[in-house]
Amino acid sequence: MPIRTHGHGPIRAIAIHGWFNNHAAFEALLPALDAERFTIALPDVRGYGARRGSDGPYTVATMAEDAIAAADALGWERFSVIGHSMGGKAALRVAVGAPGRVERIVGITPVWAGPAPFDAETFAFFRGAADDVAIRQAILDITTGEQLPLAWLRESAERSVAICDRDAFAAYLESWAGDDFTAQATGIEVPVLVIGGAHDRGVPEDVIRSTWLAALKQARIVVLPGAGHYPMDECPLILAREIIGFLDTGQSR
Repeated sequence: MPIRTHGHGPIRAIAIHGWFNNHAAFEALLPALDAERFTIALPDVRGYGARRGSDGPYTVATMAEDAIAAADALGWERFSVIGHSMGGKAALRVAVGAPGRVERIVGITPVWAGPAPFDAETFAFFRGAADDVAIRQAILDITTGEQLPLAWLRESAERSVAICDRDAFAAYLESWAGDDFTAQATGIEVPVLVIGGAHDRGVPEDVIRSTWLAALKQARIVVLPGAGHYPMDECPLILAREIIGFLDTGQSR
């Protein structure tokens, strides 16, 4: 499994990307993460990026298993996990699957451990994204508050098609929207930072509060006022500041 890394510092974290991205989702954050302080592992999930053509299953559970395997390959006994969107659900699964090894969790506009609150019409719409780039563009627009430039929406939708296998994309939806390991996730007792976006209509603040914050004893939330579902693109330096402040407890900025 190819694993890109950034930095060589003592603070170790695995960053798990979301449904529309590969590991490059975190690219804009990296210049802000001091290479002397951080080592960030940036794997692609199965069917995405350097792992296009790889076998499934394409599930959140497998995403977590592969993240733990990446930590093993790097020789990391202890590490934190950063997850965006469906990668946030996988981050919880890592903590469930590797008890005692995960130090902290950062969920960026993250999906919860339970089923997504989709009605039948919304689920059908999301399923259509596997074969229709226009639906992907619409999802990007809706989940960022219909405030971002059309060119960015179009390029991001087209790129999402290019960087992953169609069947993997379709299968991951069924997993991140349908899987339920809430009972196991509520036992997680490590510090958790949930970063929401004020314009995110996919994972809005009230959903985060009724799931992540209600279930996890050590969770807290920060809502970024200018962001929607993709703060890595919308406000990367502000996002990086929050991540640094949470993971690097000895550094104030």
